[in-house]
Amino acid sequence: MTLILGRKRGMTQFFKDDGTVVPVTIVEAGPCVVTQVRTQEVDGYDAVQLGYEDVKDSRATKPRREHCKKAETAPKRFLREERLAAPAEVEVGSEVSAAAFEEGTLVDVTGTSKGRGFAGTIKRHGFARGAETHGCMNVRQPGAIGACAYPGRVFKGMRMSGHFGAERTTTKNLELVRVDAERNLLFVRGSVPGPNGGFVQVRTAKTGLVKNG
Repeated sequence: MTLILGRKRGMTQFFKDDGTVVPVTIVEAGPCVVTQVRTQEVDGYDAVQLGYEDVKDSRATKPRREHCKKAETAPKRFLREERLAAPAEVEVGSEVSAAAFEEGTLVDVTGTSKGRGFAGTIKRHGFARGAETHGCMNVRQPGAIGACAYPGRVFKGMRMSGHFGAERTTTKNLELVRVDAERNLLFVRGSVPGPNGGFVQVRTAKTGLVKNG
């Protein structure tokens, strides 16, 4: 599997050679620095830790500054780790860029969805509204929640109004339409979680399939 960190930059259109219009999300991916390599002998598992986006020394904690100093790089805003099935082939301090991905492969993109505050059942869960005729007052109210004398309480997990969004979300099996290695840009077909400028993680899909056409 391949992992890279970046930021969502927005959506646009991409025209294929046959004239087909494809909606794509542009992700500014990397360059990332390998800040740590975990091994079976030392840590009990194989993994690679990546760092992305430099920050001032005054904006980083001392443990993070010293951790990144071992990789001979500036303190990073984001540190993420990817487990591997075999020992890593990269070394601490090496760079990972968008060139590690190939066009046509499928990727999973993880980000934080847009926060929508306190939302009702219609917006949050897609409930239907009530009738607006003959004096009906139950238009956007949640309605009955199924609790009476027995069991005399509300079951956990009941779909009701509440905080909506601002959650870790993964969109799976998105096609990489184009890879611009010079500008570290990935053109991903479809939508990606989060607002423009939001932090995202892009990794090769677990299915390992390749779309043709």
